[in-house]
Amino acid sequence: MTLALQSIVHRSGQSRLPTRHGLFSAYAYRIEDQASEHLALTMGEILKGEPPLVRIHSECLTGDVFGSRRCDCGPQLDLAMKKIAKEQRGLVIYLSGHEGRGIGLSHKLRAYQLQDTGLDTLDANTELGFAVDLRDYGPALAILADLGVFRFRLMTNSPDKMDRLAQDPFEIVERIPLLTPDDEESRRYREAKRDRLGHYF
Repeated sequence: MTLALQSIVHRSGQSRLPTRHGLFSAYAYRIEDQASEHLALTMGEILKGEPPLVRIHSECLTGDVFGSRRCDCGPQLDLAMKKIAKEQRGLVIYLSGHEGRGIGLSHKLRAYQLQDTGLDTLDANTELGFAVDLRDYGPALAILADLGVFRFRLMTNSPDKMDRLAQDPFEIVERIPLLTPDDEESRRYREAKRDRLGHYF
């Protein structure tokens, strides 16, 4: 599996990236037969010492860039980077093409309209004719393999993400929660993830 993973991922650029959380190294990746580009941010020597902190983060333009309060994506990304900065070691993989759990930006906005009529975040997606979650984590595993990271501490609240990333030869040695402040606008979203998807809050 490792060789197969590494054969589909290609580093397409890299640079130092100073951020408000400290200095990261940034690596852009292209995946074979996909138009999307993904990003890995690393801090410190991730292959030395105990398994590093890892955040696999799905693209969320509305939350990550514009600070939308309809979800907790932006605060979770910020908290993950803070935790890495505190340890001075770890990595974030930012997966493009994951907007709205894989349905894309325009459909995500249509799903928001349905949520305003009373549907929750899961039913809104299915009402539009999509599965609850269309995201593919294969690129994340390919990037981890390219970086040589096979044992790690995963920062997530999602049991499904744990299951989908715990594939041989990878080992998740610990789950690190990302508990962000409650927000009235995102409460129904968080409750749906907790009650229907089993997310930890």
